[in-house]
Amino acid sequence: MDNTDWNHIRAFLAAADAGSLSAGARKLGLTQPTLSRQVAALEAGLGVLLFERLGRSLALTSAGRDLLSHSRKMGEAAEALSLAATSQTQAIEGTVRITASDIMSAYVLPPVLRQIRQRAPGLTIDVVAANDIRDLMRREADIAIRHVRPEQPELIARLVREAHAHFYAASSYLGHRGHPASVKDMPNHDFVGFADVERSIDFMAPHGIHLTADNFRIKSTSSLAAWELVKEGFGICLMMEEVASATPGIERLLPKLAPIVFPVWLTTHRELHTSRRIRLVFDLLAEFLTQK
Repeated sequence: MDNTDWNHIRAFLAAADAGSLSAGARKLGLTQPTLSRQVAALEAGLGVLLFERLGRSLALTSAGRDLLSHSRKMGEAAEALSLAATSQTQAIEGTVRITASDIMSAYVLPPVLRQIRQRAPGLTIDVVAANDIRDLMRREADIAIRHVRPEQPELIARLVREAHAHFYAASSYLGHRGHPASVKDMPNHDFVGFADVERSIDFMAPHGIHLTADNFRIKSTSSLAAWELVKEGFGICLMMEEVASATPGIERLLPKLAPIVFPVWLTTHRELHTSRRIRLVFDLLAEFLTQK
């Protein structure tokens, strides 16, 4: 394997982890034919078959399973090398990837991104607007803004704020369906769901709001799309105060109900935190989010 191209190993890892060529290509930002060629080149170079093609899915052969553990070690070493190199970069230039939910990326981050652009015009900021947890360990992002504290010891996290959320609906919806007078009225209303509906139901129950899947007749995996549906009058949604306050035509419900509080964690890799560009962006984000 002395002459094996690392890109081919990386393609093999992505395809093995994702279970298909198309999903592996999306993970690496490649086209499917490119990833397929890289895997085929690795198989030709090694003289073994790594995958069995089962329709659109892939299954590792015995040779593929044997190679996978060795390839993971190579991947971990490459990631460690990349982290070490990034941590030594002292110029305020290059790219910093920030991952946050799509709703936070659209409504909360723009003001602080403007500050970052003014302070470091040589930086390129890549906002990865995603509601799933992106892996900082694999460099899918440099900084993450999330509501869950990471458990990995290699990551550092700062609790930057306790955000408040309330229930909201569009004036058009309330004009048609009326305002709920108490939490007991909420099951009589439509809700717009995002993320996992069952988890939302379980989350609301301790607050005295007992819903079923029938309350969520429209939903989206995107919180940004779900909020647009709320604006269009499809139903009620739990949302951060600053997002709702910046949205015309939206009314807060149950004003006597205590806000639902949730943490906002700012996270990065310990080694990345020694990079001047990562440190600058991290500190500006922390200052901005703490003051919100």
